[in-house]
Amino acid sequence: KLHTYTRVQVLIGICGVDYPSRKRRFEVVYNLLSTRYNSRIRVQTSADEVTRISSVVSLFPSAGWWEREVWDMFGVSFINHPDLRRILTDYGFEGHPLRKDFPLSGYVEVRYDDPEKRVVSEPIEMTQE
Repeated sequence: KLHTYTRVQVLIGICGVDYPSRKRRFEVVYNLLSTRYNSRIRVQTSADEVTRISSVVSLFPSAGWWEREVWDMFGVSFINHPDLRRILTDYGFEGHPLRKDFPLSGYVEVRYDDPEKRVVSEPIEMTQE
């Protein structure tokens, strides 16, 4: 972060990518910015379903949100993350929706029922001929 030749001050974002054909199928990409040298740096690392990646929250506090999103969407776990829990999906949600092997049509529909004033889960009815 504070290397003389880079002076990276800003974490622009963290994203995940799923390559199912690779042995280490998940790639986590860190986009960094050096305002001192007006340059951007991209750091890429890979992981599989069981490999955990070190959290960068201690270097960039805003990484907490990005790492939670990558975990929620792809299932990539981060070591020493202070609050690794779902951020975009419901706590009862099963699976990780941005994985390539995630089914397009699930078995349960989750929606807000206005008369009941709560979230309800209902089985999806698929009409087939």
